Amino acid sequence: MLSLHSDPIGKLGTKDTGGMSVYIRELAHELGRRGHWIDIYTRLQNGDHQHIRQLYENVRLIRLHIPNYGKLSKLALYPHLPKFFLSLDKFRAEENLEYDIIHSHYWLSGRLGSLAQAQWNRPHFVTFHTLGALKNRSGVGLQEPDFRIAAEKELVGTCHRVLAPTKRERQNLIRYYSAAADKIGIVPCGVNLDLFYPADKTAARKKLGFEPQDTILLYVGRFDPLKGLNTLLEALTYLKHHPRLRLVIVGGDGDEAPELKNLKQKISDFAIDERVVLAGQIEQRNLPPYYSAADVLVMPSHYESFGLVGLEALACGRPVVSTPVGAAEDLIRNGQTGRIVTDAAPRSMAEGIQTILTDRAIPDAEVIRGSILQYSWYKVASAVIEEYQTVLRRQYFDDDSWISAKAEASCG
Repeated sequence: MLSLHSDPIGKLGTKDTGGMSVYIRELAHELGRRGHWIDIYTRLQNGDHQHIRQLYENVRLIRLHIPNYGKLSKLALYPHLPKFFLSLDKFRAEENLEYDIIHSHYWLSGRLGSLAQAQWNRPHFVTFHTLGALKNRSGVGLQEPDFRIAAEKELVGTCHRVLAPTKRERQNLIRYYSAAADKIGIVPCGVNLDLFYPADKTAARKKLGFEPQDTILLYVGRFDPLKGLNTLLEALTYLKHHPRLRLVIVGGDGDEAPELKNLKQKISDFAIDERVVLAGQIEQRNLPPYYSAADVLVMPSHYESFGLVGLEALACGRPVVSTPVGAAEDLIRNGQTGRIVTDAAPRSMAEGIQTILTDRAIPDAEVIRGSILQYSWYKVASAVIEEYQTVLRRQYFDDDSWISAKAEASCG
């Protein structure tokens, strides 16, 4: 697996670490548990020497060093991909490693995976997690460069298989990237049902220091404009008739990050300082009490490929208010386990929140959780394995050079 720009065990909620990192490590964990061997490659961002860490049974995280390039932003990494591949291929050769499958995550890793695909003659899977063309269509935040769009379009043509998390994203790939429909497999994200489960709201609030009488809205995620956090802040101004309404925000890059400073300025501009709690970065294993303490999770995104935090909240038995993005229509039973608002306007978001807060028909936590049990990582990993096996069988029977390479590796 390749995750070049984002360390899969980095701090969640920071600029480059979100749902993709959770996906990679949870999928790898489940695959490793079943006896498959996985090496996850990323770049070494701090320190001078490559570092290997055993994450789980049969799963290693390998951080490779490229001199002087550790601190570059993800877009600035693009011209250095050939150097990273040389480092990767050198490590592979020195360790006498042979891989059956390359699975790239995000377009930068996809470009790196293409180099490996050509050099190693192995099947290449790509999971984009986000698409540049869709980010640009949202009209929010900085525009993605043309070379990203071109790279993504080339990848869908040259890789062996694209894994999309939803039917919506599959259609996006077909419409905006001219992807062949039969080349795209749909495999959703999953949730750790042993970690995320319903717990007592009063106990969770006591543990976190929240007032038991408050109505708590929860936001979990990065402070990227695409996530719509400014929309949610403005929505609070339409909910002033809830005097004990509080918004708890989980995520961010620390006190000195410009995104946090901008967020604090927005909070001040809307005069909602007393209604917002900035919880900062929270480790994945420590997130469940936040979901349990909340009355509702709000996902105000302008674009999501899936929307993993919505799934986590539902697993904890909490309703979700979301814009119509990602897997929202698949995850949320509108009017039952949450509300899908019509658009990302602040007033629409406020109306959706108001509906959930006053709707006495919302089922109890166990019923909400029961609506998403099909998204266990066991089932997701089974679907991914089936995708792998389908392509491997096709390669084995259709590609003589690949068969020869496999036979030679086996004899060696």
